[in-house]
Amino acid sequence: MSRPLEICAASLSSALAAQAGGAQRIELCQNLEQGGTTPSYGLIKAVRARLAIPVFVLIRPRPGGFVYSADELALMQTDIEACRALGCAGVVLGALDAAGRVDVAACRALIAAAGPLEVTFHRAFDACPDQPGALEAVVALGCQRVLTSGGQASAEAGQNQLAALVAQAAGRVRIMPGAGITAANVQALAAHTGAPEFHASAKRLVPAEAGAGLFATPQFETDAALVAELVALL
Repeated sequence: MSRPLEICAASLSSALAAQAGGAQRIELCQNLEQGGTTPSYGLIKAVRARLAIPVFVLIRPRPGGFVYSADELALMQTDIEACRALGCAGVVLGALDAAGRVDVAACRALIAAAGPLEVTFHRAFDACPDQPGALEAVVALGCQRVLTSGGQASAEAGQNQLAALVAQAAGRVRIMPGAGITAANVQALAAHTGAPEFHASAKRLVPAEAGAGLFATPQFETDAALVAELVALL
């Protein structure tokens, strides 16, 4: 069985590399080193113009946790509306309450704003103490998939929980393992978990730009060859 691969891309060049490598879909974000935040309007528009594969956009207004204020939720709704207007295929979102449960009311409003777009519930799921309960909430919300590492730092560490989630989901929602997915572990994870699709960044460290000086920072870009290797293995 061939399993789709979603690539997390944080720039136009990474998005193009994902497509060149044969990825079936991208999750577009920025600030990947902070776990990803919502990309700029300009980046979304440029990627939509250049890619033929589906573009899903991360809706996360800031780094950190997933308990959002009314003002933050309003910003998220505006970003979702922009994604619809730009013709994106889906959005990637999640919101929790102070107890670490899925914030059903907040998510329902965001999903309503998404309208016909597909919705992935992101790794806010991994901050939920009760993942079986969270999964039932996500199913009830009508999300198409859940991006998760099984509550661990990597999908490999969380593979037993991922397998349990796939069994619990029973086809009602797609469990998509992510975090630390590489060519070295993807086939074993696919076999162990039974997950129907996978999420990776397939990135390499690129040198700092000349003259960055005090502002030099590590930068990663998706590598088309790494994407192609993962696609072939899946």
